[in-house]
Amino acid sequence: MCRLLVYKGKQSILLGHLITYPSHSIVNQSFDSKLRIDHRRPLNGDGFGVGWYDSDTDKDEKCTPPCIFTSVTPAWNNTNLVRLAEKIKSPLVFAHVRASTSGAVTEANCHPWNYGKIMWMHNGGIAQFDKMKRKLLAQLPEKLFLFVQGNTDSEWAFALFLSFLPNIDAARFHHQELKEAMIKTIAQLNAWAEELDITEPSLLNFAVTDGASVVCVRYISSKTDEAASLYFSSGTRFECYRPGHYRMIKADRREDMVVIASEPLTFEKADWLTIPTNNLMVITPKMNVLLQPIKDRFYNPDRGIDPVS
Repeated sequence: MCRLLVYKGKQSILLGHLITYPSHSIVNQSFDSKLRIDHRRPLNGDGFGVGWYDSDTDKDEKCTPPCIFTSVTPAWNNTNLVRLAEKIKSPLVFAHVRASTSGAVTEANCHPWNYGKIMWMHNGGIAQFDKMKRKLLAQLPEKLFLFVQGNTDSEWAFALFLSFLPNIDAARFHHQELKEAMIKTIAQLNAWAEELDITEPSLLNFAVTDGASVVCVRYISSKTDEAASLYFSSGTRFECYRPGHYRMIKADRREDMVVIASEPLTFEKADWLTIPTNNLMVITPKMNVLLQPIKDRFYNPDRGIDPVS
């Protein structure tokens, strides 16, 4: 299983405070994952990617595309990643370390991807994707069919998501548009699985942003199984109190920053909450955090929010 991380804040953060400095940073998770479902691939060494937006993205009417750095080398052994993380600050960051389940180990298959200002990544896998791939490709408009450069189920799912947006080249997207496109993407994948008699569950932890809003989902096409792990933490400041050890400071009731991660970055259990299985989280441009269940045939009301155990 891959590992992913999302940061959105009112203030920019140095990438190193998310990616390299914490003792359980996403780079360390790439070789020391604690919450992996698929133990057949114990390392996330099949490449990595980091995407970020300029500090003035929210002030820019055009909302420029993200900068994305990817490599097929293991994240723990990439000097350039360390150098960038020590210098770059951003108010919105996506990071991903890959354990390949679909597609070759190439830069074209490294997450995240972007279409214009929209950025996407995925942890999990679409069950028996080879059976439904033809249906997915047939549904895409030519522009999106030609857009995909790699051969992973994750990037094709991104193209499917884009096809559900009212206007993929819009200057801005309302968070409701991103949320609805995400729900439609999952529903369509489930419909094809049912049509093709695919009973193996798909793990669909998707994250998408347009540089202003973030939509992230923890999902599995099963009513009984748990989805791949996903946590969030929010507060006013992400503080290092000794080398490698961080905590989320909650100075008041404001949410000045939100971190979403496959595994907690800190050892402060009270800082993190589990995103329930088959739930969708939205972070609006004004830093409102919205959580809602996806009420389809796999919905189970007994799944709730729990603190880190």
